[in-house]
Amino acid sequence: MEKSVLIIGAGPAGLTAGYLLTQAGWKVTLLEADPTYVGGISKTVSHNGFHFDIGGHRFFSKSEEVNRLWREILPDDFIERPRSSRIYYRNELFSYPLKGFEALKKLGLVEAILCVLSYFKVQLFPITDPKNFKDWVTNQFGERLFNIFFKTYTEKVWGMKCEEISADWASQRIQGLSLGKAIFNSILPQKKHSKLTDLGLKTLSDYFFYPRKGPGMMWETAAAKILVQGGEVFMGHQAKKISFNRDLLNWKIIAENKSGALKEFTASHLISSCPLRELINNLTPEVNFRVSESANSLRYRDFICVSVMLKNFKGFKDNWIYIHDPSVKVGRIQNFKSWSPEMTPGPEFDCLGLEYFCFDSDSLWNLSDTDLGTLAIGELVKLKLIDPQCVIDTFVVRQEKAYPIYDDSYRESLKIVRDELEEKFPTLHTIGRNGMHRYNNQDHAMMTAMLTVKNILSNKKVFDVWKINQDAQYIEVINNKENVIDFPMLPQKVA
Repeated sequence: MEKSVLIIGAGPAGLTAGYLLTQAGWKVTLLEADPTYVGGISKTVSHNGFHFDIGGHRFFSKSEEVNRLWREILPDDFIERPRSSRIYYRNELFSYPLKGFEALKKLGLVEAILCVLSYFKVQLFPITDPKNFKDWVTNQFGERLFNIFFKTYTEKVWGMKCEEISADWASQRIQGLSLGKAIFNSILPQKKHSKLTDLGLKTLSDYFFYPRKGPGMMWETAAAKILVQGGEVFMGHQAKKISFNRDLLNWKIIAENKSGALKEFTASHLISSCPLRELINNLTPEVNFRVSESANSLRYRDFICVSVMLKNFKGFKDNWIYIHDPSVKVGRIQNFKSWSPEMTPGPEFDCLGLEYFCFDSDSLWNLSDTDLGTLAIGELVKLKLIDPQCVIDTFVVRQEKAYPIYDDSYRESLKIVRDELEEKFPTLHTIGRNGMHRYNNQDHAMMTAMLTVKNILSNKKVFDVWKINQDAQYIEVINNKENVIDFPMLPQKVA
């Protein structure tokens, strides 16, 4: 069979793979269930001149290969933006990452003393082998600060107690931070990072790059370039049956479009970025019961963004604010104009995106768009963040399976599924956030695709994509120089 690849999912991982493979002359067919937007959770939705970033996507990476690819795909449309995010707690706004002295001052003398004592207690008597989110964060900040600055927001996001969330999630999303480091960073003047290749700790970045009209600009351009390079992108096509022929070593997918019509696709390789349980449930030959049960035990958190459009807004300028207030349902509030001035139709307009985390079986998910808009406006007023007279419109975006859940059983289930797929399906490649059930950033998702492409072009498993760390770097690269990625050098400047 000719050099051909089927790709399920047009998110950052799927589009990266499609872009690189069409560059290499392979026949690429990409299937995307969304009838309108590419980019997955990194898409940009538009409404009446406003643009909404679904989740907030800063463009920076310690991986120079990823930086170069971003610049190749979108060479002239990045702007540099300052990072600014804060925590809303008891009607006060605290810098995030936490600034030790500022946080202690705003908490008040008595609370500050109790927080410091709690921190020193855990330094003297740390929790050995922390297994859950609470244990891990408590070791870094003390139990009192955990309860103030981490518990409420985290439980809103995941819909479960912090004791039920694996420590894996904390260790990869709150890298290298502690109360001690926060105080240290408050005392000493910190270097301002202004280049994608020089950003220090992930959560301490001072600047980031951002496409002028949102992250979807990157992925829409990537999809267009795939077409120019000879690939095919089928929007609104959901993979319904995925079959592997062991004798011919090829794949067949039957996909259904939005009108219910079926279409068949074949290729020698399959790259999947869809949720693992969807892949397993549609796969032929069928896997055994243990593998199927493990795949279906992997859970996901769904996401709603309610965009509230404003005129003559005089409020906060942060990129986003984390809401640590249990009296409201909103978990985080984005200010899209602070990501890029071009996210709104003019200087007199602003747009706030209220993020709600839920399961698709929850009553919140099933509220009407009108009711969700009313809820969002009411919560902004309750938090004293807007004058309701500024509101001109609302718009709702629902995103299914936005976040793979790291519960106490996910690791074992994932291993069972992974081992089965690697053993029995040699030309199947799972990549990206949902394809690997890893809560990663888009640079990590891209790197899983980049190394998968290297494996396909080499016709052997040169790289184990599971060895990519959260900084989108291959962890063996230091000790194995021959594994350095050698995609063509790309322009060195963004704009």
